[in-house]
Amino acid sequence: MPERYNSFGPYMKKKLGTSVYKVSVDAGFSCPNRDGTISTTGCIYCNNDSFRPGSCKPALSISEQIRSGIYQIKKRYKAEKFLVYFQPYTNTYASVAELKRLYKEALSEPYVIGIAIGTRPDCVDEEKIMFLSELAKKYFILIEYGMQSIYDRTLEFINRGHDYNTFLNALYMTKDKGIYIGAHVIVGFPTESKEEMLLMADEVSCIPVDFLKIHHLQVIKDTPLEIIYRENPFHLFSYEEYIDFITDFIGRLSPRIILQRLFATAPDNILIAPRWEKGRQEILRDIEKQLELRDIYHGKNIKSYIKM
Repeated sequence: MPERYNSFGPYMKKKLGTSVYKVSVDAGFSCPNRDGTISTTGCIYCNNDSFRPGSCKPALSISEQIRSGIYQIKKRYKAEKFLVYFQPYTNTYASVAELKRLYKEALSEPYVIGIAIGTRPDCVDEEKIMFLSELAKKYFILIEYGMQSIYDRTLEFINRGHDYNTFLNALYMTKDKGIYIGAHVIVGFPTESKEEMLLMADEVSCIPVDFLKIHHLQVIKDTPLEIIYRENPFHLFSYEEYIDFITDFIGRLSPRIILQRLFATAPDNILIAPRWEKGRQEILRDIEKQLELRDIYHGKNIKSYIKM
């Protein structure tokens, strides 16, 4: 069945004329929410093993990680173009000189056409953005900001270390610099109602975000959230609830925003809840079936005051 939402793979293929694959690397960055600058405990849900691919090995150089990743992907998919994804922790949390060294090392590899950078909105400044803007004249540069929520009470609950306005400041600092902007949202926090979570689709539709990753809240081993959940269990999305929710969210989201991810995928060995026992492709199929069943497509129910 045809997709009822705009997703990253088809977007990149249309833009560049061929499929583009991501190669994740671990550049050994830390996080100000862990090293004592802001906090030492990090966000309450954070265990980087929940989203760090096995190929990310900081003991290897960036080039070695890229070559290993490209070799594996080319062997499986015969891919020819790649984005290097600086993924674990905060990938702008260093001097501009160090960022130049790391990013240019990645971009010098054959078959690499750009980089994607996962980071916090409180870890960029004008100098870093101008450097990325220079790179964007030649390469595909995507910076992905961890927004997580638009509600300050939620950001305080998760020990995020910044407020929503900090995200907006980073966003507008990056806007119109030739850099693609992504945002990460987590839905399911006990501090928010379902309607408040859906309102985030309306808000994101109004701001200059090009790409969006949506994660449902998962309780992961060895995190402060695990302790909170075990001591006082709170409601998490059931599978059926989430399929319904994400269908509504897609319907309210501007179709100019490309969806990179629709749900979280922590490894089973560290996932406590919710345990859906579903594979990635099965979840995607069920989302697409629900969109078709309810005749919802990307942006169908967008608010009339939102500019397209």
